[in-house]
Amino acid sequence: MLLVIGFVRAPKTLRVPARHAAILAAAGCALAVHFATWIASLQYTSVAISTLLVATTPIWTATYDAVVLRRPLTRRALAAFVAGGAGVCAVVGFNHTAAPIPGHDIAGALLALAGGMAIAAYFILVREVRADLGTRTIVTHTYTWAAIALVIVAAALRQPLPPASDTVAWGGIAAMALISQLLGHTAMNASLRWFTPSAVAFSTLLEPVVAAVLALLIFSEGVAPIAIAGAIVLLASIAVVLREEPMSV
Repeated sequence: MLLVIGFVRAPKTLRVPARHAAILAAAGCALAVHFATWIASLQYTSVAISTLLVATTPIWTATYDAVVLRRPLTRRALAAFVAGGAGVCAVVGFNHTAAPIPGHDIAGALLALAGGMAIAAYFILVREVRADLGTRTIVTHTYTWAAIALVIVAAALRQPLPPASDTVAWGGIAAMALISQLLGHTAMNASLRWFTPSAVAFSTLLEPVVAAVLALLIFSEGVAPIAIAGAIVLLASIAVVLREEPMSV
């Protein structure tokens, strides 16, 4: 859809310098990894746990800034990292909700964490070109690369398309494309013009809460009290890490 709009209305926005094109391609592949690992994690763990672990993105962006950009973490941030680790252990270790494929809780948790790391990489890469390119140019390139990468992987793994009669599946795909992707992710891309990747990642902290409530209402997925306590500790730790980060660029 974005490619069609670009070719018809603003073909010049699709042409970018070679260096920017390479960065956008890498960002698109990171976005593909984010979607692939996160969605795959839902086969092995609950919706609440998966979404919570994906929301650890701010921890990974802060780690990148500390290690690569030489921005040392404050004592509060370091303490939050330790507390967050304990929260993750409580969440994963005391998750008793049966997944579609039970018995692989650790695999599901690792896939969800990989999804959080991948979207962190996406934000960091996009930050490199955000000052020079508009939002539509960025998302057209990155979404296209993500789609290409995912189609190639799906074909290699012989993943079948849903039957044409499966309106629930196709309706979900359309909703993810039009609402989650075009509205949600595009808005997050646009906000990188004014905020750091860590600050943008802060906006995702409500996702685990909303997802847990919806999973409880729709799928009757309960969460053990100690896992809830771990989730609260983890979200609080992320909030502390973000509080120690600069919120604007």
